[in-house]
Amino acid sequence: MTTKQEYIIYKLSDEMKSCIKIDAELFRSLHVKRGLRNEDGSGVLVGLTNIGNVVGYERTADGLQPIDGQLYYRGYEICDLVRPILREHRFGFEEIAYLLLSGKLPDREELAAFSALLVSNMPLEPKTTLNIIELEGSNIMNILARSVLELYTFDSTPDDTSRDNLMRQSVELVSKFPTIIAYAYNMLRHKRFDRSLHIRHPQERLTLAENFLYMLKGDYTELEARTLDLLLILQAEHGGGNNSTFTVRVTSSTGTDTYSSIAAGIGSLKGPLHGGANLKVCDMMSHLKQAISNWEDEREISQYLTRLLRREVYDKSGLIYGIGHAVYTLSDPRAVLLKEIAGDLAREKGREREFAFMERLERLAIETVYREKGQGKKLCANVDFYSGFVYDLIGLPVEIYTPLFAMARIVGWCAHRNEELNFEGKRIIRPAYRCVADVNTYVPIEQR
Repeated sequence: MTTKQEYIIYKLSDEMKSCIKIDAELFRSLHVKRGLRNEDGSGVLVGLTNIGNVVGYERTADGLQPIDGQLYYRGYEICDLVRPILREHRFGFEEIAYLLLSGKLPDREELAAFSALLVSNMPLEPKTTLNIIELEGSNIMNILARSVLELYTFDSTPDDTSRDNLMRQSVELVSKFPTIIAYAYNMLRHKRFDRSLHIRHPQERLTLAENFLYMLKGDYTELEARTLDLLLILQAEHGGGNNSTFTVRVTSSTGTDTYSSIAAGIGSLKGPLHGGANLKVCDMMSHLKQAISNWEDEREISQYLTRLLRREVYDKSGLIYGIGHAVYTLSDPRAVLLKEIAGDLAREKGREREFAFMERLERLAIETVYREKGQGKKLCANVDFYSGFVYDLIGLPVEIYTPLFAMARIVGWCAHRNEELNFEGKRIIRPAYRCVADVNTYVPIEQR
C-alpha cells in the first residue's frame, strides 16, 4: 500500500469516529435490548427449539433466583448422559451425536452402524487434502472455514435443503471436521517449525476422538482419548441462543446452503468473546503461575487476584477469565464434569500440584470478586476455566483449542440448522434496528 493510499485509509478512519458513536442512554430510553439481553441479564426470547436447554436460574415473583446449572440435550440432563459413560470407561461422543441429530438415544445396533458411518466419511477428497497442505496462514479456524466452503464443490446436491440431504451433509461434516483440523495443524507445524509432515489416515477400529488424536500426533493414552471424548460431548450443544448457533440459525433461515451457514458459524465461534475465550484463560493461567510464587499461599493468591480485578496487573482488563457465565450462576455443569476427569488425567501426568492450584484459584477468584464487587451477580467457573488445562494435559497445541470447540459444536450447529429449515411456518430471521441518525439535507458536490 502506497503512502497516499495509507493516508486515504487514515482519513476515512478518522472521519468514521464521529458517525459510530451512539449514546448508551439511548438504548435505555428507547427500550432497545442491546446484545439481545433483557435488563436482568437474561436473553431475549427469539425462538423455540427441541434440541438443547441451558438452565442457570429460576424465575420467581422476586426475580431471577440462582440455582445449580443444568444442561439438557433433547430433554436429557447432561449429567445423566455423561456419568454412565464415565463410570463404564467407554466413549460416548458418537452416542450423543446420534441423539442430537435424530432426537433419540440409539440402541447398540444403531450406534454401531452410526459410528461406522462416521468413520467411513472421515477421509477427505485428495484435492481438499492438497489444498490444506498448500494453505498459508497460522489460524486454523480460517483454514477450517475455507475447507468447509470447499466441500460445497464436491457435493453433487449442495443446495438441496430436503431433510434427507441435510442429514447426509450433517453426518459428513461431523466426520470431516477432525480430519481437516488434524491435517491443518500438521501442515502448520511443518511450515512454522520445520517439522516432518504427517498425513495419517483415519482407522476403522477407532472412535472419532481416538481417530483425531491418531491423525494429529500418532500416540495417545486411553485416558487422553476418553477425556477428549468427554470434552466433545460437553461442547456439542448449548442451546439456540449462543452466538455461533444463532448465527447458523440466522443464515439457515435465508435458505442458503449448509456449507455457507456452517462457515458463518465458524467465524462467530472464532471470536475471543465466544469460542476463543479458552485462549484468554490459558494465557492468564500462564501469567498467574509465574506471578504467584507460592501456589499454596491463599493470602498471596487472593492479593494478586485483587490487583488483577483492580486493573493493576496482567492485561489490566479487570477480568478473571473463566469465572462467570451469561446464564449459569451457582455452577456450570460442564465445568463440574470436566473437573472430575481432569483430576484423573493430572494424576496420570504427574501434575497434581498444578491441578490443586487451579482448584484453589477457582475458589479464591469467586471470593475475591464478591469481596471487591459484591454479590449482585452469582459467579461460578465456566467450562473454559478447565478446558485449556485439560487440552494441555492431553498434549494438544494451543493453535487447535478453538478448532476443537468447533469439532464438537458442529453437531449442535447441524441439529439447529436442520430444525430451522424444517419446522412449520418458518420465516427468515430479521430483527429490527432503530436508526437514531439525524436527517440531513443533500449538498451538491460543488458546494461541499
